[in-house]
Amino acid sequence: MTVAQDVRNHLRNKPYLLEALEKGIVNLSELSRQLQKELKTSDTSAIKAALRRYSEELQKHRQKREEKVLHLLRKSSIAVYDRKSVIITAKELEQQPGMKVDLLDKFVYLMDRSDLPERISSLIKHENCTMIVVHSPEELEATPGVVAFLATLLSEQNVNIVEFISCWTETIMVVEKKDSLKAYEVLSNLVG
Repeated sequence: MTVAQDVRNHLRNKPYLLEALEKGIVNLSELSRQLQKELKTSDTSAIKAALRRYSEELQKHRQKREEKVLHLLRKSSIAVYDRKSVIITAKELEQQPGMKVDLLDKFVYLMDRSDLPERISSLIKHENCTMIVVHSPEELEATPGVVAFLATLLSEQNVNIVEFISCWTETIMVVEKKDSLKAYEVLSNLVG
């Protein structure tokens, strides 16, 4: 295996370094010295050359991927539903309106706050949430990076996503009420 292949294989499991290379914000000389130790090789110049080529390649791919994601999101629409609750239980609830996800040993429910059963033994309960639904064209399924882009966008604004469901053309994000306005503003500036 060549040094370039070793470098690429080593970086595949380090998303933070890949992102730094994609953005062109990493000191290639310093990273070369770090990788030299980790890969146990003495050829720092070959590592640096491999990093430079890989960084350029990543930057081109990132730009194309972001353009596709942004183009798709501009053709999407957004809807906001208030007064939602998320319940995670070990036992299935009897015929509750709303969404249900069966996770082998747990059940996750997303329902209107007014539909909550009075007595419920839940593992986790999030009340007073807002559900934001991004409805996208069908090409969403064939466009990598949309979910990651949306999650990163909200994360950078310090918005915690309580639940995230991506189903066909719908991307459903549940956030706490206190974060709903910020989340809506960020997403509505992006979505057509």
